[in-house]
Amino acid sequence: MSTLSPSAQKIQNLLKELGYGYVVIEHAESTRTAQEAADRAGCELGQIVKSLIFKGKTSGKPILVLASGPNRVNEKRIEEYAGEPIGKADADFVRAVTGFAIGGVPPIGHAQQMETYLDQDFFNYQTIWAAAGTPNAIFELKTDDLQKMTGGKAVSIK
Repeated sequence: MSTLSPSAQKIQNLLKELGYGYVVIEHAESTRTAQEAADRAGCELGQIVKSLIFKGKTSGKPILVLASGPNRVNEKRIEEYAGEPIGKADADFVRAVTGFAIGGVPPIGHAQQMETYLDQDFFNYQTIWAAAGTPNAIFELKTDDLQKMTGGKAVSIK
């Protein structure tokens, strides 16, 4: 078994600590985009978890939206859930609140706790794939476990 990079190993260790037997796979090729991740995983685009960070415009708090691969986030809808206007977070903010760079942000293991919204479309699938800390590391997990791991509220994000 090959050695994982430090960021991917952090997610592998966290999965083990949480009691899950999921395995982080680090590819030679990129999994930065949802399509690249689906190609590497050999799954449907809808099974890819995009971890998107927004920033509350009033509170400055980070908001995590876990979106299904093909779906675009309706920011007005997320604003309703969050109770404040939101904006897209810049790369520095994303790294500060998650500890990871854009393109490899996992749904777990962040530097800060954050309000989390989970795309209800994931429940169309038994398993899904999420980033694991680097732009070429992913892991497969059961959809129900994503909700347990993140405490995310299942909502319509479209």
